[in-house]
Amino acid sequence: MKRTAVRTAGLSIAAMGLLAGVTACQASGGSGSSSGDSEGARFDPVAALRTAEKSTDGADSAKVESTTTMGSVMSMTADGSLAWGDGLTGRLTITYTGGTMADTMRQMGSDSMEARYLPDAYYARMGDTFAEQSGGKHWIKYAYDDLETVGGSGGAYLKDQMQNTTPNQSVKLLLASGDVRKVGEEKVRGQRTTHYSGTVDVADLAEKNSSLSRSQLDDLKKTLEQAGVTTETVDIWVDDQDLLVKKVEKGETAAGAYSQTAYYSDYGTEVAVEEPPASDTADFTELVRQQSGG
Repeated sequence: MKRTAVRTAGLSIAAMGLLAGVTACQASGGSGSSSGDSEGARFDPVAALRTAEKSTDGADSAKVESTTTMGSVMSMTADGSLAWGDGLTGRLTITYTGGTMADTMRQMGSDSMEARYLPDAYYARMGDTFAEQSGGKHWIKYAYDDLETVGGSGGAYLKDQMQNTTPNQSVKLLLASGDVRKVGEEKVRGQRTTHYSGTVDVADLAEKNSSLSRSQLDDLKKTLEQAGVTTETVDIWVDDQDLLVKKVEKGETAAGAYSQTAYYSDYGTEVAVEEPPASDTADFTELVRQQSGG
């Protein structure tokens, strides 16, 4: 691959890793009051979800496994641990298993990368092919403040999500939608769980679960509409400790059908992550400038 193509591919792949963190462990503001009566909540879907939201939010960390597909663009898996007690931190191993993104990764000599999430930035470790074309640096840094500057309303929303994140976004999705139903009792990886389902409006979600201004929200809605993203179905499974153990989100985009399944376990697990060495890290804004200059 040519030098410019390698940089472009690296930036695109790393950006997908940023999205993996958001979808695996999304934003929440701790809204809604708990019923305080877990046993009684089981008979009321809304009350049960409020209890699950509070319990999951308060757990502060978990191990995460997820699979994501988006039309012919990509399919990928993510595996690791994330914490959200004080901003999103943690690390995931992201493997591209299909689609054009996987083809691009293979051309760069790998099919996986390490993603590290810190309160103020996201880091993606690329392969040696990328490093050869980027001054020997293996890591790309995405400072969240730069996301808004470079990405406009979409970047502002992504920054907001990354800095205020917990995995119980799916619970909040259903609470905000007003469309909640209890599907029934099911087992998930041997655990007894209760399955809930509903349909949510994506633009409405952004308004209820972010601190964006009205103009930013309007711009974001236009972006979502152009991408063909309007509604999505959300299914969640909650265990007898009122903790989220599985979620499935499905929708349609201009690039094709979108689907993500995530599993959560080992709540309260210790999560330790370090910033990569500065000498081995390239800033994505600088890479964008170099790319624009050819």
